[in-house]
Amino acid sequence: MRCRIVEMRNKEVINIKTGVRLGCVSDVEIDTKDARLVSIIIYGRLRWCGLLGREDDIIIRWEDIAIIGDDTVLVKHNLGPRRKRRRLQDCLKRFLRM
Repeated sequence: MRCRIVEMRNKEVINIKTGVRLGCVSDVEIDTKDARLVSIIIYGRLRWCGLLGREDDIIIRWEDIAIIGDDTVLVKHNLGPRRKRRRLQDCLKRFLRM
């Protein structure tokens, strides 16, 4: 199956190990020397409407992609331990101190 980069954007990415929806493909990384796709990137979620930045991006290597379908991309991805979300109250205190 052939797929253009424009068609890759906004495809849902699902981890087949856990069944969790990771997000949508936001960007791709291409090796220009070898003309091959290196990884897909899923931008992190916005925190508090974007005022407090975003979570870390998820980068999935080409080797971890199992299937690229019409609407979804199935991946075998091991997510490392995520940072605990700060409570909104703590974030607001930090924001107001600035």
